Amino acid sequence: MKKQLKKLEKLSSGMRLAAESWNNDWKTLISTMMSARTRDEKTIPVAEELFKKYNLKELAHANINDIKKIIKQVNFYKTKSKNIVNCAKILINNYNSKVPMSFNELVKLPGVGRKTANVFLSEFGYDAIGIDTHCAYISKKLNWTKSNKQEVIENDLKKLFPKKYWKKINPILVRFGKTYTSRKEKDILLDKIKD
Repeated sequence: MKKQLKKLEKLSSGMRLAAESWNNDWKTLISTMMSARTRDEKTIPVAEELFKKYNLKELAHANINDIKKIIKQVNFYKTKSKNIVNCAKILINNYNSKVPMSFNELVKLPGVGRKTANVFLSEFGYDAIGIDTHCAYISKKLNWTKSNKQEVIENDLKKLFPKKYWKKINPILVRFGKTYTSRKEKDILLDKIKD
């Protein structure tokens, strides 16, 4: 499995992912929230524009319609706009403007599900595996799991890989999935990696 992961990494480009390279924990979280069901290439510039106009305190008091206008290019922008404002309020009021570094606390925040919480935590060096569509597809194709369920796939991968690999799995699989957009090309490469 480790060899397969290394091969996937070598075959992938070094593109930036939505959770990466932010200078504040709240920016990492909100960008990761916005990236759900939206391509990173779309999310990153939208997040940059949002963060140019608002700091965390301003976001907590922002008009939801103003946020909608800025993030309109991301999927489910109406729901995400409400979640961003409500999440900012909770971070300020309940967590002293810091994002909690606990899975159980993160998933209590509006707009933060299992994948977002795990991707966020892995970005800050915690041993966590965020399962998105790329991870699910590649994991099944390489016979790392037989399930389609996010939590089951996550647990299957945790059994297969030592902890020190967990935080690397999502970025490697996502980069591979984004490097090869053609399903046919992706499948040919995955079949080679499997052997």
